[in-house]
Amino acid sequence: MEVKTTAIEGVLIIEPTVFGDERGYFFESFNEREFRRKTGLDVKFIQDNESKSRYGVLRGLHFQKAPFEQAKLVRVVKGRVFDVAVDIRKGSPTFGKYTAVELTGDNHRQCFIPRGFAHGFCVLSDEAVFQYKCDEFYHPEAEDAIAWDDPDIAIQWPIPVSDIILSDKDKNHPRLRDSKI
Repeated sequence: MEVKTTAIEGVLIIEPTVFGDERGYFFESFNEREFRRKTGLDVKFIQDNESKSRYGVLRGLHFQKAPFEQAKLVRVVKGRVFDVAVDIRKGSPTFGKYTAVELTGDNHRQCFIPRGFAHGFCVLSDEAVFQYKCDEFYHPEAEDAIAWDDPDIAIQWPIPVSDIILSDKDKNHPRLRDSKI
C-alpha cells in the first residue's frame, strides 16, 4: 500500500496494492500491521459502518465531541463520492480548513481522518456504498455537526446545490464559528 499526505497534517490517502487479472481483483482493504508500519499510527478500530446513498445525497459534516472523538478510515465499495475532512482542532494552524478526495469503488482509495475532524461526503454516482472503520463507538450524546455550506469553510462541492439531498438534521447545523466545539 502507498500512503500519501494531504494539505492538512494527519489526513492521509491510502492506496492499497490491487492484484488483478481476467477473473477480477484482490486487495487487503485493511491490514493492521501494514497500516501501522506505513503510517506510523497505532489506531485500534472497533466499529465498522456502512451506508448506501443515491446521487446528490450529502452526509455531514459530522463529528463526535470529546471525550468520544473518532478517527475514521473511509472507503467506497461501489460508486463515487467526494469525501471531505474539516479540521476542527482548536489551536491547529489549519483550523477551519478542509481537504477532499474522490473515493470510488474502482480506485480503491481510502482516507484516514484523525480525531478532531468533521467529516462528510456527497455522492457523485447513481448510487454509492460507503464503508468506514472507527476507533471509538458511536455515542449519541456526543454527536454533533457543522453546516455543510458554511461560507467560512467554503467547500467546493462538485455537484450543483440544486442536486444536493440532505437529511432534516443536516439542513440545520450551525456554522463552525457558532458551534460549541
